[in-house]
Amino acid sequence: MKLKVLSYLGIGLAILVIIVSISPFQTRAAVSPSAISVDIMPLNPAAGESTTIALGSFATNLDSVSISWYVNGKKVSAGIGMKTFSVNAPATGSSTTVRAVVSLVDGDIEKKVVISPNVMVLLYQATDSYVPPFYRGKALPTVGSDIKVVAMPEAKNISPQNMLYAWKRNYTNDATGSGYGKNSLTYTNDYLSNSDNVSVTVSSIDGKYSSEASLDIGPTQPKISFYKNDTLLGTLWEQALTDGHMVKGDEVMVAEPYFISPKELWNPSLVWNWYINDSLTDNTSSIHKNWLPIKIEGGSTGTSALRLDISSNDQILETASKQINVTF
Repeated sequence: MKLKVLSYLGIGLAILVIIVSISPFQTRAAVSPSAISVDIMPLNPAAGESTTIALGSFATNLDSVSISWYVNGKKVSAGIGMKTFSVNAPATGSSTTVRAVVSLVDGDIEKKVVISPNVMVLLYQATDSYVPPFYRGKALPTVGSDIKVVAMPEAKNISPQNMLYAWKRNYTNDATGSGYGKNSLTYTNDYLSNSDNVSVTVSSIDGKYSSEASLDIGPTQPKISFYKNDTLLGTLWEQALTDGHMVKGDEVMVAEPYFISPKELWNPSLVWNWYINDSLTDNTSSIHKNWLPIKIEGGSTGTSALRLDISSNDQILETASKQINVTF
């Protein structure tokens, strides 16, 4: 009976030894490529911009393994724990392939990044801001203006209308303005803000193209320029009147309020007050609010101060004023 008990114990010990000896091989697992992450900074580099690629992992200690870096197939750097690598982005239309080879006990893991810089231009203008005829510049926004920003990505063989646009205003996502083919964003600037930051990230449907851009848009102050209206040639746009302008005979002075809103000068919300030597002048006889007929009495000489004040009943913070002295 004792011999049987001992034999059973011997079998149990043998089994125990076998289990202990094989357990390390059962718990060992190789690190998968997906366990190593890749971060690119900046995500959408411009041509020539320094770009940093960083590796990270929660599954293995990258500080203790050898990492080799290759640029377009050529080994350029290697070392223990070399988790980051920097390279300048190539010219627009070109691409650079960067490979990282991580040497682990169970084998090498390769991570690849393709850097293809893209160019995108953001243009903007105020949609309700007045500029005179033949003005070559854009309509600048004033306080409370409606502003339109247009994204112009330069992607080969891809129409801007067939891309995805993710717009942000003041670092907040604009879900309504974003989406497929939405290459423009329209908004009204804030009375209390000195400027607005508008940014957009543009990408293709297949994800092969991506670019981003941003700009700061601030309001400007409306300004007034005076011009002479000629009976035969019309308004003489090529030369604004300056202080000390000489009036000869009867003359019509034309005021052009750059960037005033709304852009329809006859809009009843705009209030026009003309002054001669600080005295309000009745200009209701003129069919144009921005015209001031000047009549010099025969034999009179001297200097007078002409001033125009413009205000808006709809936007109390929007005003413009201009004064010049005229001689006769």
